[in-house]
Amino acid sequence: MTEFTHLHVHTQYSILDGAANISKLIKKTKELGMKALAITDHGNMYGVLKFFNEAKKQGIKPIFGCEVYVATESRFKKEKTKGKHYHHLV
Repeated sequence: MTEFTHLHVHTQYSILDGAANISKLIKKTKELGMKALAITDHGNMYGVLKFFNEAKKQGIKPIFGCEVYVATESRFKKEKTKGKHYHHLV
């Protein structure tokens, strides 16, 4: 069986986008035999400390991430970019 790790997971700290409880995520990760898990909440890292402590306690490798949005100008400027997509990060 190939090892698999979820690298795009939102917790209850991703307001309006995630509802997953960190303790339950870690428990399910362990039940499924996964060795690692990432959390990538929107624009914040409020759950990182709890995630780290729970993961270490259960023998799961914690991977930290954050889904952020980058704008070349003010978020209030609504003009089109005219095909300039060079600022996208992957």
